[in-house]
Amino acid sequence: MPRTLVTEAVMIAIYGQLLAPSAPVEYLLPYTTVVELYELQTSLDPLMESKHEDQHVKKKISQMLQYFEEPLNQKKIRRALQIPWALSSPILLSDLVSIRIVNALDTAVLGELFDPIETELLLTSQRFKTPLLTDQVEWISRILEAKVPVQIYDIDDFEYAVENNDFTES
Repeated sequence: MPRTLVTEAVMIAIYGQLLAPSAPVEYLLPYTTVVELYELQTSLDPLMESKHEDQHVKKKISQMLQYFEEPLNQKKIRRALQIPWALSSPILLSDLVSIRIVNALDTAVLGELFDPIETELLLTSQRFKTPLLTDQVEWISRILEAKVPVQIYDIDDFEYAVENNDFTES
């Protein structure tokens, strides 16, 4: 059974290690994070500090979007978007990695503490009782300060998150 982690679609484009885990992994991606890829792809603002890395990440984003737009994958995504909180069928990226798109809804439960995408990520993590994976240290601090009941892993702890089956329901 794969380890399941909630994350943003852009994380998979930026961090190559997410596509080469030591054990099977399934990523839950709120649909709004997939839509955000279109904005990031055309944005003039750099995503990475180095021009070379920025070009590489934008190329990966384009490849991801093309893959999501393939007819079978598009059909899986469209089905999930018909019902709130539905999960798409798995979209396979490799033998060890699959993605499921979540039709997450920002219900304003977390007030003004978090932006809409952050809220959807947190609510997805809570709803599916699945840890959150992020590279945003400042966001992790805000989650801890707000005492949001989710398990969080920093991107630097990715292999630990995959290798340790410590995500259990309470």
